[in-house]
This record gives sequence, structure tokens and C-alpha cells, in this order.
Amino acid sequence: MSYRTQAIMSRDLFLRERISACAATQDIPDVQFWAQSNQWHLAAEPGWDDAYAYAMDSGIGEPGNRGDVINDTMILSAVQARAAQLAEPGAPQA
Repeated sequence: MSYRTQAIMSRDLFLRERISACAATQDIPDVQFWAQSNQWHLAAEPGWDDAYAYAMDSGIGEPGNRGDVINDTMILSAVQARAAQLAEPGAPQA
């Protein structure tokens, strides 16, 4: 994992909007706040770094806005896992 790529993904507004949309389908309250608060964690998901870095290295513009880079299934899986983790007793809430 590249911390550089993870940092770039953590600020990608297109990716954040897609995470927000996914969170809305999972009945997560205040989806925009949730997405912003958890984007760093999601950016560290296995496979995200490689896909995003490959897109940047290949000159693909706006990789966070492209379903062929980080696909909706990857986002859904990560959002569900993070929401479950946060729901565990004693878990930090951000």
C-alpha cells in the first residue's frame, strides 16, 4: 500500500460522493459526514490502492469517479464492513 495513494484517495471528492451514495443505501445516518469521517479507512481497503495507483499511472482522469477503477461492489463491501466494525460494542465512532 502506498501512503501517497491512500492520501490522494482520502481527498477524492468523487469517491466521497460514491461512498455517500452507498452509505445511503445502507441506512447509515448523515451519509456525507459518515463518508468524510471514514474515507481514510476505506482508502486503505485491500485492492483500492493498486487500482487507484494504476489508474493514476495510466493517465486515467478522475479515478474516484470511475466504476472501472474502484467499482461499486468494492465500495459496498468496504462500507458494510466499516459500518459493522463501528457497530461493535466499544468501537470508536469515527
